[in-house]
Amino acid sequence: MATGERSTPDARPPERVNPVALSPATGFSHAVVATGTRVVFLAGQTALDAGGRIVGDTLPEQFERALANLLTALRAAGGDPGDLARVTVYATDVAEYRACTARLGRIWRELAGRRYPAMAVVGVVRLWDERALVELDGFAVLP
Repeated sequence: MATGERSTPDARPPERVNPVALSPATGFSHAVVATGTRVVFLAGQTALDAGGRIVGDTLPEQFERALANLLTALRAAGGDPGDLARVTVYATDVAEYRACTARLGRIWRELAGRRYPAMAVVGVVRLWDERALVELDGFAVLP
């Protein structure tokens, strides 16, 4: 079973919509249509470890930990990566984020699979923790 798929026969994953009239969606979906019984709002997650310390010195290292933290919260709420409908990435250096997109894409696929949510990357001056380079939040719709 692929990452993000459910084993129950009645589960319907969110539908990814990528119109040909728009630029190709690489690493995200232009739209996600989700129906379900529960909406899970996921708080912003940075690269904090269980002790509340930022781990990782590079943006990819922090992205991996922040995504893992987001998915941990989602799984604790009963969801999986395929249920993600929307994720927003806040980066303190968008140019660095763009320079790392190939590596970030590999990290995403390893942790969350290829069923991409609607996404946006937003440049910010800083995050709550001054050492944080990236933060992810989002919401999921569970069947």
